Amino acid sequence: MKPLFVKESHLGLRIVLTLLVVAGLIVADMRFNSLDRTRAILDTLVAPVYWVADIPSRLAEWRQTHLVSRSTLQEDNDRLRRENLILEGRTQQMASLQAENIRLRALLNSAALLRDDVVVAELIGVSPDPVRQQVVINKGSRDDVYLGQALIDADGLMGQVVEVAEFTSRVLLITDLTHSVPVQINRNGVRAIAEGNGTLSALEVHHVAATTDIREGDLLVTSGLGGRFPVGYPVAIVTAVERDPGQTFARILAQPTAALDRSRHVLLVFTVDKADSGPE
Repeated sequence: MKPLFVKESHLGLRIVLTLLVVAGLIVADMRFNSLDRTRAILDTLVAPVYWVADIPSRLAEWRQTHLVSRSTLQEDNDRLRRENLILEGRTQQMASLQAENIRLRALLNSAALLRDDVVVAELIGVSPDPVRQQVVINKGSRDDVYLGQALIDADGLMGQVVEVAEFTSRVLLITDLTHSVPVQINRNGVRAIAEGNGTLSALEVHHVAATTDIREGDLLVTSGLGGRFPVGYPVAIVTAVERDPGQTFARILAQPTAALDRSRHVLLVFTVDKADSGPE
């Protein structure tokens, strides 16, 4: 029995010494970081163990990525195609809304600069008659629209109201063959008459003497004569001036400043004196 007790006493001593050594190493590492190099070496030696342990998850990931059935790929492809089509449709709609927002901002900014009262209207129809340059707007007598009322967009004069119903009105554009508007050259105040020629892109300025100071690029604005259109609204920009020595008057062409073929939201201008007569 004695040797057995001796062995047990030696075992307990070894355990105590081992604990003391471990405690000493822990204290030394905490105080002096003396085991950093040893820890780095051990981490390097253990790294292959981590890599081997991670092999099952890597294999599962590889299988999920590469071993996909043809039907699954086809379904995913169809789904992505549908989603892409939907997104493209929404993008187109957003582009349209953004463009309309820009136009409305320009229109509201134009309204803020006016001296007269205005109301926003929307074009809802265009005359099917190719000879007549007319449009229909969604404002009528219930909105106090009156005959001869001026219609403008963010860039200039568009025309005047010629028919008024309760909910809609018909507007004669400045480019109509029967329409004319008193204008003046913004640069020097020279007065003239701008008449429509049946096309949306041009006006003709008649009865201007060949010696008149008018040149390409001049801005024509409403003169206010005749009491139909308020004074100072942009009408057109002179694009061509032809002077024939044998002719008394010059041939002058101008391009309307208003977007007659594109504007959708417009402004009806209310002045103090509401004219009741038809187009000039």
